[in-house]
Amino acid sequence: MALIIPVRGFTPKIGNECFLAENATVIGDVVMGDGCSIWFNSVLRGDVNSIKIGDRVNIQDGSVLHTLYQKSTIEIGNDVSIGHNVTIHGAKIRDFALIGMGSVVMDDAEVGEGAIVAAGAVVLSRTKIGPNELWGGAPAKFIKMVDPAQSREINQKIARNYLMYSKWYDNSENDATEK
Repeated sequence: MALIIPVRGFTPKIGNECFLAENATVIGDVVMGDGCSIWFNSVLRGDVNSIKIGDRVNIQDGSVLHTLYQKSTIEIGNDVSIGHNVTIHGAKIRDFALIGMGSVVMDDAEVGEGAIVAAGAVVLSRTKIGPNELWGGAPAKFIKMVDPAQSREINQKIARNYLMYSKWYDNSENDATEK
């Protein structure tokens, strides 16, 4: 069972049909929408400020979400994929965005709707990534525009896939030989 910790009078609020891996940690002022999945070794630390997560968001293995005390918050829209080992610190991520594996998104940065942050990118504080833009590198820079329909389709597909994957863990007594 995931570790869910109230702190400073805030108890995490988990939406309907969410999957929290047994070693995921969710702390304090965290509000999560429906159909989300928080994967193994991920930490959502809403101890010093709020973390708001929309519907069908997947936060993949080893990711860390945190904020600055009385300064920054995290807001994540709907149908967002946060790749493995991502750090998000006090940033806003809009609907249908994709944050690639190993990326860092710092305080007061904004990632626009349908935008893609490439794997390993470092998005510096106060960076504004526009809708449907692809950014990569360290520090992250604009690379090109992405097709809005294609971006939305890809990110909705990833979100649906992660909902499907989470269902595989519904029954801890699954027969390992089932195909």
